[in-house]
Formats: sequence, structure tokens, C-alpha cells
Amino acid sequence: MDKEIVKISAVTAVALFLSTGLVAGGVIIPAEQPAEQPVVEVKKSDKPKRQLNGNMTLKYNVLPGAVDNIGDLFSEGIFYGRLRNNNFYWDWDVETSKLQDNKNSGAGGSLIFKSASLNSFSFMLGYYGSLNPEFLRMAKDEVQFSKSGKDTFSRYKVFTGGGYGMQALGEAYLQYNNDTVDVVAGRQLFESVFTKSNDTKMIPNTFDGVSAAVKVAPKTKIRFAWFGAQKLRDHETSHDVITFNNTDTDNRSQWTGNDDAAVHKGLNTKNFLAAGVDPDNNMFLADMSIKYIDNLKLDLSYLQIPNILQDFVVEAHYKIPITDTGWSVRPGIRYFYQMDDGGGDIAGNTNLTGKTDSLVGSGYDASTLGSLDATLFNARLDILMPNKKGFFRFGYSKVGDEADIITPWRGFPTGGFTRAMAQYNWTSNTETLMARAVYKFNDTWKASIRYAIQDFDDNKDYVSADSNVIHIDTWTNITKDFQTRLRFGHVTANDDTLMIHNTDPSTLKPDYSYNEYRLEFNYMF
Repeated sequence: MDKEIVKISAVTAVALFLSTGLVAGGVIIPAEQPAEQPVVEVKKSDKPKRQLNGNMTLKYNVLPGAVDNIGDLFSEGIFYGRLRNNNFYWDWDVETSKLQDNKNSGAGGSLIFKSASLNSFSFMLGYYGSLNPEFLRMAKDEVQFSKSGKDTFSRYKVFTGGGYGMQALGEAYLQYNNDTVDVVAGRQLFESVFTKSNDTKMIPNTFDGVSAAVKVAPKTKIRFAWFGAQKLRDHETSHDVITFNNTDTDNRSQWTGNDDAAVHKGLNTKNFLAAGVDPDNNMFLADMSIKYIDNLKLDLSYLQIPNILQDFVVEAHYKIPITDTGWSVRPGIRYFYQMDDGGGDIAGNTNLTGKTDSLVGSGYDASTLGSLDATLFNARLDILMPNKKGFFRFGYSKVGDEADIITPWRGFPTGGFTRAMAQYNWTSNTETLMARAVYKFNDTWKASIRYAIQDFDDNKDYVSADSNVIHIDTWTNITKDFQTRLRFGHVTANDDTLMIHNTDPSTLKPDYSYNEYRLEFNYMF
């Protein structure tokens, strides 16, 4: 791997020896797959080897079995292929020097090999690549204006003369699964409330480290993970899990660190070094999923970046059948608590932009300055249709009037409740309402529409103006292996909101109104 993966070997050895003696009994699902996925060891003719879930994670219908010699470890392994094409067009309502209409396209795919299992050990390698057709991409001196389509290429590579096209060792790990403990060491996908593969472009978001899953009781699973590096979707090499790199004057270095839209730019290389703190950080995760009570799913999650922050999340969903109708309702909540663990002193402010002002926090309460403490409450009510035909959802989220939530790991703290495509509605004192409907017309076609009202804090200069969002998705399964997806986003933002703490009090917040269009093709083999 790219960044101190040598650390993994020692940790892995300890984890493997200790974990085998923790508990007995239970079947562990491989860590990169959702818990409800079946492990199938015999290839079925009526199902493809893999299928796409609605959130673009992959469901493995066919996995290699166990063997008793080295030769079969390779020969009984399975290749998984994917060809894909993602196209993006972003149309700003009002173009400025910083907001330019942009277009991008990625064409490529991935080839993954999963070995068979020998004495409970197996391995996996995954190559990912993306090419960018010249007729549908930004000029080399305009790549900084790219929005959603930026993840089809590496801006740093283009800006430094490397050209378009991107390729990466997207996944590479050793796995030990003894039907009691499942340990994965290396570069991997890790789906949690904090971290997601978010594979909606060309290359997934991955993490370098060690994860372990243990089934400790019926319908109860605990996971632990340590990650020493992350590789975002538009990077060919890994980088720190939270540090924003700003070591040069032409802004190129920012694309070599954690430059996710939800990163805190005050947690940057210069500020770490000025505070005498090593900018090379580690991430520790733990979560527990409990489904012991019928129709109730309870999740407890914890994340720590030592000396920076700690996150605690409690989430619960309860399904209530409506007798004899096939319909049911499912209320759910998610409470997110972010606790400062020293990062506030390094960042110097509470706003994700990392900007400071001569006036108090540019609208942030004086009591929050120098602190990353923050809270977020989510709630939703799902009305589920019979036979899994679809659902209606009503969601609500409210961020406390403290610091912004820091989540540069593609987990989206409002995801599944109020977040719409390309929206970041977890800045301080933001309130959002959403209504969504999903309907599966038949095995070929499914559609989704959502409408969100985002009420940002007008008193905060570096927080967006209020906006309304319409987001429409359609999925078309041309065959069991070939899917197309059409996505449309329309955002209407207030264009008369003042930046009241600016040196020129007549300055308006940027008008972020736009239309976004996406067309995706996926072929699995």
C-alpha cells in the first residue's frame, strides 16, 4: 500500500491470534459486504455473480469455497469484472469567476480476483481504472471547476502534467475467516455510519488498515477497525485520514491530502506542524449491530482520531406491520455527537472552510470558538409498501448551534434521513426537512424522487444560503448484468443573503443554484 502499510503486518498477526479465542459459534459475513448478504459457494445460473444495490454497493451472490492445497487456492478463485461509464454535466444558474459550468466523463471499470480459502485464509486484489474522453471533459487549466465529475480523474495528476486517466489498486487485502472471527488486513472497503465506499463514480473510497468482525450472540455483531490511511475516489495514492494538505502556494498540494468536501480545512498540515503535532493520524472504529428483538435494529458506533476528535452515534429503527395489509411503518432516529479531543486548538476555528475573520467566528457563537464539539439529531418515518415495491419517507435533521460536523470519509451523517445528491447539510445550526418516494414498477424499472428544504444559518458568513432541492433517480435493468441510471438534481438557493460579518457588509453569499445531470452505465461480468 502507499502509506506505512508495513504497520499492518504486526497488527494483523496480533489480531489473528487474539481474535480466534474471543468467542465461539456464528457465521461472520466478510467485512466489506453488508451484513444481510448471503455467502454462496456454488455458482447459480439464475443469478449474476454480483449485483448493484441502490446505494451502489455490491451484493456478491457467488463466492469461492474452501480448498485444501495452494494450487486450488488460485485455480478455484473467482474473477469479477465490471465495465462502467459515468457522465456528468453541472449547470450553474449564475456563473462567476469561481463557479463555472463543467462537464466530465469516466469510462473504465474494475477487475477483482477473490481467491479460494485455505485453512481459513484467502486474499483479494482489485484493479480500478478510469479514462476521460476528450469531448466530455474540462480543459487542463479548468479542472479546478469540476464538481461531481471530478472523481472520474485526478486533478493533481492533470495539474502537474500527468494528464487524464486514473488507475489504482483499489482493494488488496489478506482475509482470515474461521466462521467465528473475520479479519481483513490491507486496503479495503468499510461500510459504516462514518465510512462508506460511496462507489458512485469510477473508483471507490477505500481505507488501509485492519478490520475485524465478531458475532458475539444471536443477531448481534461487533466490529473493530484501525485505519492508518485513506484513498479518496479521485486519488491514485493514499493519504492521511483527516489532514488537509496546504504545503505549497499554488493549491496543488491540497489534492494530495484529504480534500473531501466535508474535511475541516483548518486541520491542515501547516496548522498541525505549528502546533507541534504530527499530521500523520490514525482512525479507530468500533460498532455493534443488534437485531435480537424482532423488527428492531439498533446500532451503536464510535470513532476516534486520537488528539483530534471522537464521535458517538446511536441509531435505531423499528418496523411496525399494519395487520393483514402488507403495509408497514418504520420510524427511525440517529443521534450524532462529536467531541473535541484537541482538534479545535489545532484548527483554530469551528467552520469547515478553515476561514477566520476579525469578528467573532463569522457568526459562530463565541462559546464554540476553538472547539469541535457538535451534535446532530436525525429522525425519519418510512411507510413501506407491500412486496417491497417501494416506500415513502419523511425525514428531519437538526445540527446544534456549535461547531460543524467533520466527516470526510463519505459517511454522510444525514444520509438516509435528509441528504440529497451532492448536498452537505451538517454545518452548524442547519435544519432540513425531506420527503421522498421510491417505487419499483417492475423488475426492469425503478424510480425515486425526493424534495428537501435546507434552512442554513444566515448569521454565519461561510455557511451556504437557504435552498430547496429536487432530486430524481431512475434505474433501468436492461439485463440482469447491465444497468443504466439517470440522475437529475435541481437546487434553488436564496440569492439575497448577506455575509453580515464581511468587511463589506453589502457582500452577498454565493448563489449556489444549479442543475446537475448524470448518466451511468454498469455492466457486471
